[in-house]
Amino acid sequence: MVISEKTSGPIASPAPRTDGTRHTLTYGQYQLNYEVYGSGDKVLVWLHGILLDANLSRGLARSLAARGNRVVLLDLLGHGRSEKPRHSSAHRMDLYADQVVCLLDELGVDQVVLGGVSLGTNVSLLTAVRAPERVRGLVLEMPVLETAAPAAALTFVPLMLQVRYARTALRLVSRVVSRLPSSGIGPLDSVLSAVGSDPEEIAAVLHGMLLGPIAPTAEQREAITVPALVLGHGVDLIHSFADAKRLARQLPDARLIRTRTFAELWVRPARLTAEIAGFLDRVWADGEPQDPAGHCQVA
Repeated sequence: MVISEKTSGPIASPAPRTDGTRHTLTYGQYQLNYEVYGSGDKVLVWLHGILLDANLSRGLARSLAARGNRVVLLDLLGHGRSEKPRHSSAHRMDLYADQVVCLLDELGVDQVVLGGVSLGTNVSLLTAVRAPERVRGLVLEMPVLETAAPAAALTFVPLMLQVRYARTALRLVSRVVSRLPSSGIGPLDSVLSAVGSDPEEIAAVLHGMLLGPIAPTAEQREAITVPALVLGHGVDLIHSFADAKRLARQLPDARLIRTRTFAELWVRPARLTAEIAGFLDRVWADGEPQDPAGHCQVA
């Protein structure tokens, strides 16, 4: 219960609540976990990277909630506190997009801004193609597109095989890690949660990623007309800056920002958080999304 005191002067507007609440929703036969920070009609749904979870972005969610946004962190199937089926067909990226639409129905919102990191970016793009009328804008960090495809295959296929065929030893590691207490550092806890997952669950997610489309086609991307903020860096081959530049050119109303490191949003978040907050303000200030006649802008 919240108790307020009477004052003799004007009553100040309450500060936005930034503490999170945890919820579940039903997707088919599975339960998905999501967290909500803040309140109001300006909704951002933010998605994690592969094998990670909501822990990764709680700091960002609190910061944006303090600026008047409602931020929803969804654990996709096989991640975080959501259920983790061990058959790969459940983990196709296009099915992840269906889960996002299911979340929007659960929230009862007509439109949201979608965003995320790596896997979360690709799922956001797939959702924008799957349900364009539900998407008001996009915040896309570290897309994985055509340039990165060979490096992603060389990374994830051997990892999938290692996890699948060395699962006895890895299961011992996961049991030890899963018993570690929370560090209180969101990104670190997200990584520990991934390492603490059962090897068969990890293998199912990695295999599922290879079964379906990992991103919309170039023609589909060019048809996404909502405003977009693209964040890219050039540190690793899987998240190639060339892919970020290509995506920003393909999206008709996109702005590209080069991040200083792949972890800037988690380690030194002030600059990028301010950019994202400003973008959200501009997106929601418009009465209706317009068909853009502009072009990619690079910051």
